[in-house]
Amino acid sequence: MINKGILAINKPKDWTSFDVVNKIKQILKFKKVGHLGTLDPMATGVLLVTVGKATKLFDYFQNKSKKYLAKFEFGYLTDTLDMTGKTTKSTDTIPTLEDIKLSINDFIGTIEQIPPKYSAININGKRAYQLARDNVDFELKSKIVQIKDIKILDYSNNILTLSIICGSGTYIRSICRDLAEKLNSCATMIELTRVSIDNITIENCVDINDLNENNIDNYLIKLDKLISLPTFSNNALDTSKLLNGQIINANCADGLYKLNDDTDVIAIINVKNKKAKMSIFLN
Repeated sequence: MINKGILAINKPKDWTSFDVVNKIKQILKFKKVGHLGTLDPMATGVLLVTVGKATKLFDYFQNKSKKYLAKFEFGYLTDTLDMTGKTTKSTDTIPTLEDIKLSINDFIGTIEQIPPKYSAININGKRAYQLARDNVDFELKSKIVQIKDIKILDYSNNILTLSIICGSGTYIRSICRDLAEKLNSCATMIELTRVSIDNITIENCVDINDLNENNIDNYLIKLDKLISLPTFSNNALDTSKLLNGQIINANCADGLYKLNDDTDVIAIINVKNKKAKMSIFLN
């Protein structure tokens, strides 16, 4: 019987993240399936799908860096900020490569951005994209995000290709909109691929259409391979106490640790001031 694990899926274009999750549920005939970070339908690339108790790792993976390959086309803007939307603005003002190089560094570091109105953000019980489709007038608050690196890979025929490494919650479409506005132009995201999440790259992923009930278990990755934390040194008594919610003494540095049994990670342990307690139960 399935206990837990993660599937690294190369999400196809025009599939929602929930489409992928539902497909995995059908193959496994197992209801407890989720994912670790939404990809827009038009985007492709790394989507981590959780099975069983691994669904509890959402917050842990939110802290992981994500790398994207994005293409922005200057000259027009759509209501969705990507190629799936309707054009709302156009311009003949197209920035030069030198202009872009001078402005791009302003988007590296801790920055503030307003999410797209066509996004899955919850507003009073409704998704923002639902309100936008219904022509409801609303405003989204800006949020703080972390952009670790942006590299210009190509710029030709008004299309800018970027490599972007960022933290969770970053909207690449918003970077496209804001960069173009800074350059007195407008632009739309025409392509997006999530290249990696932490140490899981697109090369590690499987195509959803290649999975079936006979081979899917072969692609289920153990948590020990994905959770990049030191192992908590323990004995059977300590393990029993921790799994029962007790706090024990710990002779190790503050921080998060993984607690293993003979097969896989069974819990995430938080150590603070020489005291250890269970943070996430995975068994």
